[in-house]
Amino acid sequence: MKKAALLFGLMLPLMVSAQDDLINKLDKNESDSAKKKFEFKHIIDLDNTTVKNQGSSGTCWSYSTNSFLESEMIRMGKKPVDIAEIYTARRVYEEKAERYVRMHGDFSYGDGGACHDVINMYAKYGALPQSVYSGLNYGTDKNRFGEMQGMLKAMLNVVVKNPNKKITPNWKKAFEAVLDVYLGEVPETFNYNGKLYTAKTFAKNVVGINPNDYMEFSSFSYQPYYQKTMLWVPDNWSLDKVYNVPFNDIITIIDNAVKNGYTVTWATDVSEKYFSWKNGVAFVPEKDWSDMEDEERKDLFNGPKPERKITEDMRQEAFDNYTTTDDHGMHIVGMAEDQNGKEYYIVKNSWGEKNDYKGYLYVTKAYVQYKTTAFLLHKGGVPKSILSKF
Repeated sequence: MKKAALLFGLMLPLMVSAQDDLINKLDKNESDSAKKKFEFKHIIDLDNTTVKNQGSSGTCWSYSTNSFLESEMIRMGKKPVDIAEIYTARRVYEEKAERYVRMHGDFSYGDGGACHDVINMYAKYGALPQSVYSGLNYGTDKNRFGEMQGMLKAMLNVVVKNPNKKITPNWKKAFEAVLDVYLGEVPETFNYNGKLYTAKTFAKNVVGINPNDYMEFSSFSYQPYYQKTMLWVPDNWSLDKVYNVPFNDIITIIDNAVKNGYTVTWATDVSEKYFSWKNGVAFVPEKDWSDMEDEERKDLFNGPKPERKITEDMRQEAFDNYTTTDDHGMHIVGMAEDQNGKEYYIVKNSWGEKNDYKGYLYVTKAYVQYKTTAFLLHKGGVPKSILSKF
């Protein structure tokens, strides 16, 4: 098995990244007339920074949650900074590598992560501005991590194979050296707006959030509600726990947050045919894709459609049978309604601006209730009636 893992690691540079593959797949779920047949009226627009592009890297969790932190700065009355997403990701790669070696390779390693990773790395390592750490140190204008991650994984598999019969401490230096070559060295100090900072003092004095103020939620019917439970998804490499709430509370919490000026970082499944990146719309049709006729499939995004009623059992079954997986992280920044009065969340993505809404999507509450894997927000956005139950 470890020989197979080593071979897979060496093959990674030759493979299309999972993120590119996902975007290409989603781009096929589109309609040329969708934008003309959906009429969206914005009800709530919360301040957020410019749309970014994560490129060929599985770093959506870092882009979405750092976008969230930038909005938190605005909410707190601060001037937002462009936070370096790849600095956060680099720290996760370092931590994940150590855990991979300690677990003798029987552990997930790759680009993936979770909302809480950004908060955890912020608390432990601080933050850097994008102007100081772009992560583009290898001749490209946007992230392309296939070669780098292939080398890193192969290196870790050699360490785990333990050819010297005793692992030396030098592997960490070698691992960090590869990160330095591809992403750039992390500065011990740097100047920003005429002042000298470290990553920790920049986080404390400029970004200024308190990591203890943030809560992450999900909903699993097989665990007791209103207690913390393990987030059993592959990208939860740190084995963090989340607050478990009934599935109806997902919408209750997010609605309360948005209506009171709090944005939300959102982890979800985007593999369904009824999530369209190109059209910027996601909803849950009454029929499964496999039960639709060809004409129904072609008409899927040609204006609003009736939706399925989501139940607790339906949501849990989708996790259990792998039709809900931890695919992607985005940022909920407002609320809108269509021409029929149905409410949608306004969602900021990190795939650039090449869709009908310049990088944003409109996602129904049924989709969020059904396909959310986890979401994170400031505790001030959580209804007190729910907080009191924990």
